[in-house]
Amino acid sequence: MFETFGFETLTPQQAAILFGLLLGIAFGALAEVTKFCIRRGIVGAQAERRPALGVWLIALASAVIGTQLALASGVISFDAHRFLAADLPWLAIIIGGLLFGAGMVLTRGCVSRLTVLSGTGNLRAFMVLLVFAFVAHATLKGVLAPIRTTLGAFTLPMGDMVTLANLPGGAAFWSTAIVVGVGAVVWRSGARPLHLALAALLGLLVPAAWLSTGFVLFDEFDPIVMESLSFTSPAAETLFWGVASTSIPAGFGVGLLGGVVAGALVASLIAGRFVWQSFESPRQTGRYMGGAVLMGIGGVLAGGCTVGAGLSGVPTLSLAAILALIAIVVGARLTNGWLGAARYKKAAEQPTMYPAQ
Repeated sequence: MFETFGFETLTPQQAAILFGLLLGIAFGALAEVTKFCIRRGIVGAQAERRPALGVWLIALASAVIGTQLALASGVISFDAHRFLAADLPWLAIIIGGLLFGAGMVLTRGCVSRLTVLSGTGNLRAFMVLLVFAFVAHATLKGVLAPIRTTLGAFTLPMGDMVTLANLPGGAAFWSTAIVVGVGAVVWRSGARPLHLALAALLGLLVPAAWLSTGFVLFDEFDPIVMESLSFTSPAAETLFWGVASTSIPAGFGVGLLGGVVAGALVASLIAGRFVWQSFESPRQTGRYMGGAVLMGIGGVLAGGCTVGAGLSGVPTLSLAAILALIAIVVGARLTNGWLGAARYKKAAEQPTMYPAQ
């Protein structure tokens, strides 16, 4: 298929970098304008929570529609994809999701949001990305890999029931149910129509990526991995490529990550939102670094982040992806509640100061 599209001067691997770069630029620009962030939608300030959730969910809805239409047309298939593995590593997914959700609350943003913020001059986000990428790579292939292999050994045989598409009702019913449910939340979100429209376009980047890597770039003689928008594996891949590029070739993930930063940079410069920011205290630095470690381990165990497992994974109707997203949300809510209780306790322990009589 790759040869029929006229990529005569590029290999599929080289073309994948280009596709990743273009999709990343679009994602970075759209996410910067809409402030695309699931953390804000589930544990953000009360006034911004519903609009932020509406923006994220409308992107999910368009991703579901686009991905399922591509599947129904037969141009792509997830039969051999890891999202549909017959054995569900349930313990790794649950623990990983909880860790990732906790980490994104501590760093005030998931990995996709922090990648976008890195392009707007936020040095806190950039440092978190570096730590996250290092820990993710260590969990994938380094000293922390035993955590992954040990927890990943606890599996649940699912047979054909690894996707909602194989449950009663089929793909059409469950896709419609997700879109209708999401639409009801979006309708009451109060989000700006422009932001909703741009977020819907952002969601369509998910099926665009599946089509790019699974159809346009398909080559039997030089195969590449079929993938969509994600940040855990690309972050680790980009770090490894950055320190060993003479022996490790770049791929779709490297192009995607670089494109997201570039797109966010351009959008923030045009709108006048680019501003240098850094850590405010050693305590804040420790909190963010701790969150980065939790997200690095959690993203690998869960099989992806809020974008990789959520925005890209849920549209495949994979039960593993849905479980990962639920665990991430629960982890974020629990951690936010714990931080709120800790702040309340600290305030209560402060001595009350009365004015002198």
